[in-house]
Amino acid sequence: MDSGEFQLAPGARRIVVAMSGGVDSSVVAALAARQPGAEVIGVTLQLYDHGEATKRAGACCAGRDIRDARAVCDKLGIAHYVFDHESSFRANVVDAFADEYLAGRTPIPCVQCNMGPKFTDLLALARDLGADCLATGHYVRRVEGPAGAELHRAADPARDQSYFLFATTQEQLDFLRFPLGALPKPRVRELAAELALLVADKPDSQDICFVPDGDYASLVKKLRPEAATGGDIVDLAGRKLGEHRGLVHYTVGQRRGLEIGGTPEPLYVVRLEAEARRVVVGPRAALAVAAARLERLNVLGPLDGPLTAKVRSMAKPVPARMTGDRLVFDAPEYGVAPGQAAVLYAGDRVLGGGWIAATEPALAPGVEALPAMSASH
Repeated sequence: MDSGEFQLAPGARRIVVAMSGGVDSSVVAALAARQPGAEVIGVTLQLYDHGEATKRAGACCAGRDIRDARAVCDKLGIAHYVFDHESSFRANVVDAFADEYLAGRTPIPCVQCNMGPKFTDLLALARDLGADCLATGHYVRRVEGPAGAELHRAADPARDQSYFLFATTQEQLDFLRFPLGALPKPRVRELAAELALLVADKPDSQDICFVPDGDYASLVKKLRPEAATGGDIVDLAGRKLGEHRGLVHYTVGQRRGLEIGGTPEPLYVVRLEAEARRVVVGPRAALAVAAARLERLNVLGPLDGPLTAKVRSMAKPVPARMTGDRLVFDAPEYGVAPGQAAVLYAGDRVLGGGWIAATEPALAPGVEALPAMSASH
């Protein structure tokens, strides 16, 4: 193993490692344990009821994963603590996820988890334990810049998690370490094998750990039965085209599942009107957005110049600029949905980002003027 492949925390006397039981955080713990003169403590947040967790094949921070984290720590000869954060996780992540869908927005629970249990709570625990830093297995890079620590994209584009970490504050970033940000995932698995970690071949956890089967709608309807209430599907002029079986089944930009025939061109979900329980559909041109208003903006770098913005986790960053709380796109952007995040970059550096509160349509030929879209429309 080439110790020059990673950077952890030179000079740190006590390192707390956030351990989910997966291969990434286990490798971080192993690398930390090899740092000369450092005491390493593994910490896992239990986010589910233990009995229920054993039934969840794709859940992290529960059941088998807690046992795996403890076994890794035992092998490394480091302490391991488990803290029960089930109630906090349910209130701040799971319930919020359901409420966002109910309000006609498209939530990103992984960001909420990082903002709450994973960073805010874990950082407090790490400081209580007298740590010099908190190390995690996220694929992002922390770079020391002229004005302090900066957040950058991971070296491996396929694994980059910077979109989900845009809300990391400067104070948090000063305390955090991301040793895997410069490594491709195959190399991390090689390291796990070289270090003889029992999780070397363990599959990655699900994107949304508390929905292991991917059926978001069923979970939301279980938590909020009113989410199954149907309503009308209407065109841009308000004419009824059909009926839907609950807003929870739709997101902005969606084409499949509308079950509307006889239209001259494909129709897409343009917006969701939660109060009226209406799904508004239109041609793809109606999805074009000129600007978005952002709320709860987190700033990690200068926003007064040209930048790029990523408005979905799988989208490519596009040229844009910030004017107050407005994100203005250089060219119309598609599939911009209230509830999602807009993450701002300068090259590979994360400048921050915010939550999309409303969008301003870009008028296209043949498309009638549309009102600004927000979840409370």
